[in-house]
Amino acid sequence: MNDSVAPGPTTPSPSNLNLPNALTLLRIVMVPFFIWAFVADGGHYGSLRWAAVVLFVVAIYTDKLDGDIARARGLVTSVGKIADPIADKLLIGSALIMLSAVGELWWWVTIVMLVREVGITLLRFVVIRYGVMAASKGGKLKTVLQTLAIFVYLLPVTPAVPWMSVVALVIMLVALAVTVVTGVDYVIKAVQLRNAGRRNRTV
Repeated sequence: MNDSVAPGPTTPSPSNLNLPNALTLLRIVMVPFFIWAFVADGGHYGSLRWAAVVLFVVAIYTDKLDGDIARARGLVTSVGKIADPIADKLLIGSALIMLSAVGELWWWVTIVMLVREVGITLLRFVVIRYGVMAASKGGKLKTVLQTLAIFVYLLPVTPAVPWMSVVALVIMLVALAVTVVTGVDYVIKAVQLRNAGRRNRTV
């Protein structure tokens, strides 16, 4: 009599050709159109600037939508895990650079944020052999604050309304503080993850 237990059926991995990944790709495709609308407006704060705002909002919404669909339908893929943050950084990064290029946002703010984003992304790849650094609540708050600040800055009416300009600046500075703090936190977690991985290898 054979007492061996037959292995159960394995759950097939979801195809990379799915709706969440398509939405992520759409967000990437929207970035050059967003940049074009912003640049083509030429600082007139007219219809093209509003078009840039709409494109930014729609792109940000696809970020939430693709994540919700992927989790609800079990369509989380390796391609999606890589492409989604890339799409986010392309959108946020391009918006920050353009706002600084036209003098609406200090360059040092953009540089600090971009260095943090690129640095943490590279750090994730460096320590991936020891484990995955999941997005923290602070990291998610950082993204929300960055998005909100950029949205207010992009509104054509903001430069003409003093209190809105102040609101945009305050939100951006808070986003900057959270960006730096969470960046340091990720570095600490990466070191801990690496040390734990090395200890496990020596056991």
